[in-house]
Amino acid sequence: MLSALARTATRRPLTVILFWVLFLLLGFGLGTGVFARLSDNVPEVPGTESEHAAQYLDRTDPTGESITAVVEGVAVTDPGLRDQVERAVADVRAIAGVAAVPDPYTTRGLTSEDGQALLIPVTLTGGLDDDAEERAVDAAADRIKEIDAPEVHVSGGPLLGTQIGERAQEDVRNAELISLPVVLALLLVVFGGLRAAALPLVIAVSGIAGAFLTLFGFSQVTDISVYAIQVTTMLGLGLAVDYALLMLVRFREERRHTDDVVEAVHRTVAAAGRTVLFSGVTVAVSLTGLLVFPSVFLRSMGLAVAAVVVIDMLAALTLLPALLAKFGGRIPPAKVRPDREEGRVFARLARFSARHRVAVVAVVVPVLLVLALPVAGMKIQLGDATQLPKSTEARQLYDTVDAHFPPGTGVSPVTVVLKPGTDTATADRVRALSPTAETHQLPGGTSIVEIQPAGSVDGTAATDLVKRVRDVRGDAPVQVTGPAARLVDFRAMLSDRAPWAAVTVLVGIFALLFAFTGSVLIPLRTILTTLLSLGAALGAVVWVFQDGHLAGALGAQGLGALSLTAPPLIIAIAFGLAMDYELFILSRMREARARTHDDQEAVVTGLRRSGRVVTCAALLLAVVFGAFMTGGFSPILQIGLGLTLAVLIDATVVRMLLVPATMALLGRRAWWAPRPLRRVHDRFGLREEATEQRELTHH
Repeated sequence: MLSALARTATRRPLTVILFWVLFLLLGFGLGTGVFARLSDNVPEVPGTESEHAAQYLDRTDPTGESITAVVEGVAVTDPGLRDQVERAVADVRAIAGVAAVPDPYTTRGLTSEDGQALLIPVTLTGGLDDDAEERAVDAAADRIKEIDAPEVHVSGGPLLGTQIGERAQEDVRNAELISLPVVLALLLVVFGGLRAAALPLVIAVSGIAGAFLTLFGFSQVTDISVYAIQVTTMLGLGLAVDYALLMLVRFREERRHTDDVVEAVHRTVAAAGRTVLFSGVTVAVSLTGLLVFPSVFLRSMGLAVAAVVVIDMLAALTLLPALLAKFGGRIPPAKVRPDREEGRVFARLARFSARHRVAVVAVVVPVLLVLALPVAGMKIQLGDATQLPKSTEARQLYDTVDAHFPPGTGVSPVTVVLKPGTDTATADRVRALSPTAETHQLPGGTSIVEIQPAGSVDGTAATDLVKRVRDVRGDAPVQVTGPAARLVDFRAMLSDRAPWAAVTVLVGIFALLFAFTGSVLIPLRTILTTLLSLGAALGAVVWVFQDGHLAGALGAQGLGALSLTAPPLIIAIAFGLAMDYELFILSRMREARARTHDDQEAVVTGLRRSGRVVTCAALLLAVVFGAFMTGGFSPILQIGLGLTLAVLIDATVVRMLLVPATMALLGRRAWWAPRPLRRVHDRFGLREEATEQRELTHH
């Protein structure tokens, strides 16, 4: 397959390039429509009680979602302000699709005790289609913002998703403006020439276009989270640079041995292309763990990110060879250096780690375990507007309400659905859980009990309240929904499915690494060392964002828990990226071992020849992730920091120290496999006879 791709790319380079140009136009044209289709309904899990109850209310409750406005800066008793507010309330009530707008002056709790702010909640009619809902929301928000006051903020409900989508688009644009010039500068240092440095950016832009187009396609059939756009774009950009870097380094090496550019491209695809192919498949397999979860958010993220990885891989295996066939003659070959000078720093590290293998393992492993300790106390929550940057409309509304109204104002209640057939005793037990419980009737005999929890929407008080309702209902047809109930169900889903997700990923990774190496011990070593680096990175994220240490330096604050989106995405993506670097190193070790038949020297040579690429790739990924952390959205900060630390720890401490130390401990046994599995590998595993024979010829 790889040889066929290489032949196609080199025989018809202009056709291949034209195809990718059309793909880019489609991605940056049609694909950017995804920004208008983003959803903030992350915790929905089909089949759970909270989701069944929410769907039941959608069918039976005549009222729909709501938005909220806050007016601040003028005394609420000011006659002019009161006149404006009353006229605005009357106008909003007349908008098609608006079900109710209470008068803040006559409704308890809508004016602040200090007399400096008031709230205007707007409830929409249930059952509106998307276009009608959007028109109603926009008209209501625009009319309320005509009130002449120093501060008027409107957010919540469907408007919140729109506002976050607009912020996500701005953050992505700013991250690209920051990261692309920095990446280009670093690539200039690596390659010493603009032509070679520009090619990875072409592949990176293809990755971004692929991210947009992929998400837009998925948005036609399922909800796409507001988090998806940053995560897929940062990964698409970072991996595209990684793969292009690996291919270009190999191409320049091959140019040492032949003046025929097309032949150098074929050799590059045959060697580095196989590594890129296996790397892309391995990263995609790491993301299949997300498909085990029934959460629409996690499944869509897993599919979208895996699709972007595949697009990056295809761009590196088709577009880059076509560009090299057309323009590669102008890229000079790598400088010829004596073996003792090429990658000598990495060779020294490898020899040091191999010589002091017991000491390296005894020091590095405990340090990584200590860094991972905070994971034991990790908590997850839905989060509120404090996760957003202070410049966003939703955060400004939250801060204003927090400053002028009692704690808990605006917090979504725990909603209890008492379906027909619920006995009076059960209903009384539910209402007795809180003196502030409010009850209203729906058509058909259903009762709704709304209980306002103390504290935040996803705090301990709210989740405990959900559990108490479920305890006292017995066998009655009573269901609980609302944000707190969805969080309880989401946590239960993670707990139930996480072991299956782990098994799925580990078995898949083991099989791929066995196919790549023919060993059963190398995959086990790789998985264990990767888990160490992953645990250390996730522990640091908990320490910063949950416990609040150094969070201010990142423009964030300690939230007492991580966003429920962060841990599963960090684990899935970071695991795949770690396999990426492992394959870069193992491919060089395999070649050296086939050439010299010296296991120890193969480790040194493998690190000597791959260390620079792995280090540069990790640094470039860290730049990309860091650029996306400038947006200030806490879940993206958490994911960005986790992936940055995982990449840097893995590419330095693990790959440069633990890998040679553990390979030295294993010795010749590192490449061992039972005889039956060896026969399976000889028949079906990855082999590079042509490449290996050529290496023998060159040496």
